[in-house]
Amino acid sequence: MSPDVDLTNLKRGRHRLLTLDSGLFEFAAGRNWPAAEPVLPRLSRSANHGVLWFATAAAMAASRTPRSRRAAARGLASLALASLTINTLGKRSVRRTRPVLDPVPLVRQLKRQPITTSFPSGHSASAAAFATGVALESPAWGAAVAPVAWSVALSRVYTGVHFPSDVLAGAALGAGAAFAVRGLVPTRAQVVPPARPRAQVPALPDGEGLVMVANTASGTADRVRALHDGLPLAEIVECEPADVRAELEKAAARATVLGVCGGDGTVNAAAEIALRHGVPLAVLPGGTLNHFAYDLGVEGARDLTRAVQQGEAVRVDAGRFSSDGREGVFVNACSLGVYPELVRERERWSRRIGGWPAGVLGALRVLRADRHPLEAEFRGRTRPLWLLFVGNGTYHRMGLTPGRRTDLADGQFDVRVVHGGRRPALRLLAAAVAGPLTRSPAHAAVQVGRLHLSGVAPGTLLAYDGEVTEVEGEVTLEKLPEALTVYRPLPGN
Repeated sequence: MSPDVDLTNLKRGRHRLLTLDSGLFEFAAGRNWPAAEPVLPRLSRSANHGVLWFATAAAMAASRTPRSRRAAARGLASLALASLTINTLGKRSVRRTRPVLDPVPLVRQLKRQPITTSFPSGHSASAAAFATGVALESPAWGAAVAPVAWSVALSRVYTGVHFPSDVLAGAALGAGAAFAVRGLVPTRAQVVPPARPRAQVPALPDGEGLVMVANTASGTADRVRALHDGLPLAEIVECEPADVRAELEKAAARATVLGVCGGDGTVNAAAEIALRHGVPLAVLPGGTLNHFAYDLGVEGARDLTRAVQQGEAVRVDAGRFSSDGREGVFVNACSLGVYPELVRERERWSRRIGGWPAGVLGALRVLRADRHPLEAEFRGRTRPLWLLFVGNGTYHRMGLTPGRRTDLADGQFDVRVVHGGRRPALRLLAAAVAGPLTRSPAHAAVQVGRLHLSGVAPGTLLAYDGEVTEVEGEVTLEKLPEALTVYRPLPGN
């Protein structure tokens, strides 16, 4: 078959599609949709510039659940990518004119007609991108948002500003943008921590035998109330920060399962006491970051309730540090250098201005201060160090700032180092945004099962799970493999 024949067939096929598209548009314009008249034009206008989706994301985030916040953020990121693609490639590649409005009743028409080209529909792309992004992170929220997104896409044909093919192409592009974002930033469901090694623990259908100690300073009332609704016979002990350790000790002495609700420091105290008493631990996230609980897959009372009711648990590693007769346990991370000073500054200011502002202020004060880097013998050499970070388990994210651990029983410390030198602020910033750490002379990463430092100056600060202590001389960090038994929901059950 000659090229001329192929070109002719292609033109005929394109003509048929355009004819079908125009026919569908006129069919929709000729239909009487009385229930849609007061709704769809307003809905279409509300989606201008993404206003509808920003408002929806704000409402989702206001629910204050981690999954809702992640779903809102993923929806907005997907919308941003779809809008960028539409405005830079889509509208400029196919310069299709808008439909003629003659068949569309005047009551349906928008007061302000769009002036851009018709193909593809930007509103439909944004709607599909937001709804798909939300659904990939939270199917429940996705089911709530999908009808609104569908209505926005439908409104573009109903009001006469787009042909049906414009809407379909825009929706396909928007959904593709959401999946592209998921490829760059996997959802929590894609990185579920492995359910190993499983532990034999008692199932407590009504919570009898669970003693939950809650730190009231963390604002845990709603979370504890939700847990008690699912486990009505659980004993709840709410106390001030100064009383947390004493209450945990008393609870561990009488509990079948020791529960804790609070921030990383509170969880650290509970983990150390649970290890010493040999009781399983149930962690309800109640702080700002909640690294340990989230890495386990426990995001709220519903997850923990299910695990306790069904007796689902795993064994996880703990870390232990020792120095000059002092020792402590950590389940997240410990560090020396700049970070412990930042923790101390943050604690100094947090009660006056709040946690996040205090963290920013502390970072600025620490990085601007005139100080010498920490000096310690590390891996056989004495090195100046601005920061030594030791994570309990491997963090799956490149750069200095740790991301998420998918295996809490891998037997490894994730060690990240920022070497000493001039301009510590620039070195720390470079480490935070860098690619593979092992390729930079300013910072490095290694996974080990044990770490030993010597020559640490007296009064050196060490931070562990948000707590700060002083160390000197010899500092040893070692793994306690699979030492702690923790309740968590197991996938597939």
